[in-house]
Amino acid sequence: MESEIRTVSLNTGISVPCFVQGNLEQTADDGGAPLLLLHAWGESWRSFDRLIDSLPTFVIVAPDLRGHGGADKPANGYSLHEIAEDVFALMNAIGVKQAHVLGSSSGGYVAQQLAVDRPNLVASLTLVGAPLSLHGKPPFADEVELLTEPISERWMRESLSWYRLLHPVPTSYIDDRVRDGLAMPASIWKASLRGFYEAVPPTEAGDISVPTLMLCGAFDHLVPRQHQETLACRINGARLKIYEDTGHLVLWECPERVAEDVTTFLGELSKRP
Repeated sequence: MESEIRTVSLNTGISVPCFVQGNLEQTADDGGAPLLLLHAWGESWRSFDRLIDSLPTFVIVAPDLRGHGGADKPANGYSLHEIAEDVFALMNAIGVKQAHVLGSSSGGYVAQQLAVDRPNLVASLTLVGAPLSLHGKPPFADEVELLTEPISERWMRESLSWYRLLHPVPTSYIDDRVRDGLAMPASIWKASLRGFYEAVPPTEAGDISVPTLMLCGAFDHLVPRQHQETLACRINGARLKIYEDTGHLVLWECPERVAEDVTTFLGELSKRP
């Protein structure tokens, strides 16, 4: 399936690069919905490279979020609600009326907020290592607040120790995530993190009732099992699947398995009357 990277101007005042695989216009004409991928804090759409490789027949949309990757990096606009509004603006700009939304880690937090704010836009949710709540400072917030320009590669590589990896991850993939981090100014690292931990958790702000698949690592030290179970209970009919011997970064560790589960989940939805 053909793919391209578009530069998309949003009515929220920024421009973002957006990876598009497949024919969005044909999908819309056929009444279908593409798969919209939302990356985690400190990453870019390219963090989905290995997942996309395992979903070659899917129509996919994957933007860089505000402040990340090649997206514009204004000083303001990093609240959770504003990031969700950027996603809404992107969908409008490229003519997508509804999408199956997959969010990795904090990208899953954005996905939840979008489902609360704009429920008609979300055909389904796939939450991959996504939190119930980020309210209150995470343990590494004080370290982030001390960052100055320029961000050092050494700090970027050391920061990866925040996340426990139990499966081998290609060195080239790790190097790409380091480059993602170096593309963000220190001020954006701080502002975007504050936007997450100062927000009211989405499931405390509203209801989510779309079909939802939750994929979580059994050894996720950042999002406890109890929080995952609570989130599953708050989303009507959510299906929780635990990956044994996997940490927080499910997407990094098990992209092929995520692709299989997403394919099965969306396949089942397509068969519903």
